[in-house]
Amino acid sequence: MQVTSQWLDGMCFVGTTGHGHSVVMEGAAAEGQAKRGPSPMEMLLLGVAGCSSIDVVMIAQKQRQNITDCRASVTARRADTTPRVFTEIHIHFKVFGRDLKESAIAKAVEMSAEKYCSASIMLGKAATVTHSFELAQA
Repeated sequence: MQVTSQWLDGMCFVGTTGHGHSVVMEGAAAEGQAKRGPSPMEMLLLGVAGCSSIDVVMIAQKQRQNITDCRASVTARRADTTPRVFTEIHIHFKVFGRDLKESAIAKAVEMSAEKYCSASIMLGKAATVTHSFELAQA
Protein backbone atom coordinates (compact mmCIF):
# COMPACT_ATOMS: atom_id res chain seq x y z
CA MET A 1 0.00 0.00 0.00
CA GLN A 2 1.31 3.42 -0.89
CA VAL A 3 -0.05 6.97 -0.82
CA THR A 4 1.40 10.35 -1.68
CA SER A 5 0.74 13.85 -0.39
CA GLN A 6 1.33 16.97 -2.48
CA TRP A 7 1.34 20.50 -1.11
CA LEU A 8 -1.08 22.92 -2.75
CA ASP A 9 -0.65 26.06 -0.63
CA GLY A 10 -0.90 27.20 2.98
CA MET A 11 -1.68 24.08 5.02
CA CYS A 12 -3.56 22.39 2.16
CA PHE A 13 -2.45 19.12 0.56
CA VAL A 14 -3.87 16.60 -1.90
CA GLY A 15 -3.43 12.99 -0.87
CA THR A 16 -3.53 10.34 -3.59
CA THR A 17 -3.73 6.59 -3.15
CA GLY A 18 -1.87 4.02 -5.19
CA HIS A 19 -5.18 3.36 -6.96
CA GLY A 20 -5.48 7.01 -8.03
CA HIS A 21 -8.17 8.18 -5.59
CA SER A 22 -7.56 11.69 -4.24
CA VAL A 23 -8.68 13.70 -1.23
CA VAL A 24 -7.99 17.28 -0.21
CA MET A 25 -6.71 17.71 3.37
CA GLU A 26 -6.18 20.96 5.19
CA GLY A 27 -4.73 21.54 8.62
CA ALA A 28 -6.04 25.09 8.96
CA ALA A 29 -7.57 27.38 6.38
CA ALA A 30 -5.97 30.74 5.66
CA GLU A 31 -7.67 33.62 7.45
CA GLY A 32 -10.91 34.55 5.72
CA GLN A 33 -10.96 31.41 3.56
CA ALA A 34 -13.15 28.33 3.83
CA LYS A 35 -11.47 25.10 4.84
CA ARG A 36 -11.17 22.89 1.74
CA GLY A 37 -10.97 19.46 3.31
CA PRO A 38 -10.70 17.43 6.49
CA SER A 39 -7.59 17.60 8.63
CA PRO A 40 -5.22 14.62 8.62
CA MET A 41 -6.46 13.70 12.12
CA GLU A 42 -10.07 13.78 10.89
CA MET A 43 -8.97 11.50 8.05
CA LEU A 44 -7.74 8.97 10.64
CA LEU A 45 -11.18 9.00 12.27
CA LEU A 46 -12.87 8.66 8.87
CA GLY A 47 -10.65 5.63 8.25
CA VAL A 48 -11.73 4.07 11.55
CA ALA A 49 -15.39 4.73 10.74
CA GLY A 50 -15.08 3.15 7.31
CA CYS A 51 -12.97 0.19 8.38
CA SER A 52 -15.19 -0.78 11.29
CA SER A 53 -18.41 -0.20 9.31
CA ILE A 54 -17.24 -2.52 6.55
CA ASP A 55 -16.65 -5.22 9.17
CA VAL A 56 -20.01 -4.75 10.90
CA VAL A 57 -21.95 -4.91 7.63
CA MET A 58 -19.99 -7.88 6.27
CA ILE A 59 -20.25 -9.90 9.49
CA ALA A 60 -23.95 -9.10 9.95
CA GLN A 61 -24.69 -10.10 6.35
CA LYS A 62 -22.92 -13.43 6.94
CA GLN A 63 -25.28 -13.85 9.90
CA ARG A 64 -28.16 -13.30 7.44
CA GLN A 65 -29.17 -9.97 8.96
CA ASN A 66 -31.24 -7.79 6.63
CA ILE A 67 -29.24 -4.55 6.95
CA THR A 68 -30.34 -1.58 4.84
CA ASP A 69 -27.95 1.05 6.24
CA CYS A 70 -25.10 1.37 8.70
CA ARG A 71 -23.85 4.68 10.05
CA ALA A 72 -20.82 5.10 12.27
CA SER A 73 -20.30 8.23 14.36
CA VAL A 74 -16.82 8.59 15.79
CA THR A 75 -15.95 10.97 18.60
CA ALA A 76 -12.46 11.45 19.94
CA ARG A 77 -10.44 13.31 22.52
CA ARG A 78 -6.87 14.41 21.98
CA ALA A 79 -4.01 15.09 24.35
CA ASP A 80 -3.66 18.73 25.41
CA THR A 81 0.07 18.80 24.70
CA THR A 82 2.16 18.04 21.63
CA PRO A 83 2.04 15.50 20.14
CA ARG A 84 -1.76 15.82 20.32
CA VAL A 85 -2.45 12.11 19.91
CA PHE A 86 -5.90 10.64 20.34
CA THR A 87 -6.43 9.51 23.91
CA GLU A 88 -10.06 8.33 23.62
CA ILE A 89 -12.04 7.19 20.58
CA HIS A 90 -15.67 6.09 20.64
CA ILE A 91 -17.38 4.47 17.66
CA HIS A 92 -21.18 4.37 17.70
CA PHE A 93 -23.03 2.40 15.05
CA LYS A 94 -26.61 2.96 14.04
CA VAL A 95 -27.67 -0.11 12.11
CA PHE A 96 -30.86 0.01 10.07
CA GLY A 97 -32.73 -3.02 8.82
CA ARG A 98 -35.68 -5.34 9.08
CA ASP A 99 -36.01 -7.91 11.85
CA LEU A 100 -32.46 -7.34 13.08
CA LYS A 101 -31.32 -9.49 15.99
CA GLU A 102 -29.60 -7.42 18.66
CA SER A 103 -27.33 -10.33 19.55
CA ALA A 104 -26.14 -10.66 15.93
CA ILE A 105 -25.29 -6.97 15.63
CA ALA A 106 -23.60 -7.02 19.04
CA LYS A 107 -21.45 -9.93 17.83
CA ALA A 108 -20.58 -8.10 14.59
CA VAL A 109 -19.48 -5.00 16.52
CA GLU A 110 -17.48 -7.13 18.97
CA MET A 111 -15.73 -9.07 16.20
CA SER A 112 -14.82 -5.86 14.38
CA ALA A 113 -13.46 -4.33 17.59
CA GLU A 114 -11.49 -7.34 18.75
CA LYS A 115 -10.40 -9.13 15.59
CA TYR A 116 -10.98 -7.47 12.22
CA CYS A 117 -10.77 -3.66 12.19
CA SER A 118 -7.08 -3.00 11.63
CA ALA A 119 -7.58 0.76 12.01
CA SER A 120 -9.30 0.70 15.43
CA ILE A 121 -7.05 -2.05 16.75
CA MET A 122 -3.96 -0.08 15.67
CA LEU A 123 -5.22 3.17 17.21
CA GLY A 124 -6.11 1.16 20.31
CA LYS A 125 -2.36 0.83 20.94
CA ALA A 126 -2.30 4.57 21.77
CA ALA A 127 -5.90 5.40 22.76
CA THR A 128 -8.80 3.83 24.59
CA VAL A 129 -11.23 2.72 21.88
CA THR A 130 -14.83 1.95 22.82
CA HIS A 131 -17.85 0.87 20.79
CA SER A 132 -21.63 1.05 21.06
CA PHE A 133 -24.57 0.45 18.73
CA GLU A 134 -28.27 0.91 18.29
CA LEU A 135 -30.78 -0.71 15.98
CA ALA A 136 -33.33 1.12 13.85
CA GLN A 137 -36.15 -0.30 11.77
CA ALA A 138 -35.85 0.48 8.06
